[in-house]
Amino acid sequence: MTDMQVNPPFRLAYVPGVTPGKWARVWIERLPDIRLDLVAVPSTDGERTLREGAADAGLVRLPVDKDVLSAIPLYTETTVVVIPKDHWLAAAEEVSLEELAEEVVFHPLDDTLGFTADTLPGRPAIARPDTTADAVELVAANVGVLLVPQSLARLHHRRDLTFRTVPEAPQSQVALSWPQERTTELVEEFIGIVRGRTVNSSRGRGAGQAAEAQPKSQPKKAAAPRKPQQQKPGGQKTGAQKAGGQKTGAQKGRGGPAAARRGKPKRRS
Repeated sequence: MTDMQVNPPFRLAYVPGVTPGKWARVWIERLPDIRLDLVAVPSTDGERTLREGAADAGLVRLPVDKDVLSAIPLYTETTVVVIPKDHWLAAAEEVSLEELAEEVVFHPLDDTLGFTADTLPGRPAIARPDTTADAVELVAANVGVLLVPQSLARLHHRRDLTFRTVPEAPQSQVALSWPQERTTELVEEFIGIVRGRTVNSSRGRGAGQAAEAQPKSQPKKAAAPRKPQQQKPGGQKTGAQKAGGQKTGAQKGRGGPAAARRGKPKRRS
């Protein structure tokens, strides 16, 4: 018995805060025979995962090494400050960096906003938390506040915490990235999906499958030649005459004086 050939899966890495679900659903519809493996990786491991070949592509946060990886920016996230619900900043709709000057602002080791010791607003904490999740726990303990992309604030949501937009803060940009040397047909397919291409306009494998699924158009049958219309007996008009053709002089004179007499009214006696 011959073993059935199984297509290898397409491995898509994604970092915390990114939700690949809507693109994964399109993939399943277009390429049902290629399994999509979603690989969750820490924020700091997105680029390394792609470099080491542990994923075919990834939804990661910029920047990445452009000498090794290709990247298509997808969207930019709003930055928020995570605070306790009873914090004095919770009364405002937006918070400025100046208003954080006297606050202890945590700087986790997996920071996604690119802060340095010199650019971090507020007062630094005694030590840097290992992860964003650890920093959120410290915020809940009313020790300080935390600046993060809005998706991470929602990911680590707690009932005793809230967040407010900080328009002046740096922002995080999410991108689709993959190794330049491994721009495969399936990578092209996923690029088309995230860019919103239809299956017919996609350059990847799904477009070929869609073309094969389309029924071939049948050639139209040649129309049968029309028979010439003949003059009907009794002086009836042909089709051409009914269509509005003008009568010739001979046709106008047909019937002569009799026709003229029929057109005159009779005199009364």
